[in-house]
Amino acid sequence: MRYLIIIILFVFTSCNLNPKQNTKEVQNSIDRGFVVYSDFCVTCHLPNGKGVAKVFPPLAESDYLMNNRSLSIRAIKYGQNGEIIVNGETYNTAMAPLGLSDKEIADVMNYITNSWGNKNDTMITPEEVSKIKK
Repeated sequence: MRYLIIIILFVFTSCNLNPKQNTKEVQNSIDRGFVVYSDFCVTCHLPNGKGVAKVFPPLAESDYLMNNRSLSIRAIKYGQNGEIIVNGETYNTAMAPLGLSDKEIADVMNYITNSWGNKNDTMITPEEVSKIKK
């Protein structure tokens, strides 16, 4: 009976039924996301993800980013206009659409949601990004 339980546990832990289970795939996406972030985001949000107070919101330990997954994806995909509140601070600086592919958006989201004190247990996929509409 003990061997049966061990086999069942092995089967469940080795299947990739959920995107968050494939750590190599997640890490590859995060690595690609770092490159995207370095090319497109670092100027405003800075290398440490802390942004610029009252101008560009922080991504580091960001309640908005982590609690508004779809809105965060939409901001990267289509740009952001209007007020948002991040960590209790109001920001109202426009962000232009970056012209990234769905894969690049998924990668940069995986990077920023797993950096600077953020922890995302569910991988963001290009398919998820493709479903976000304006």
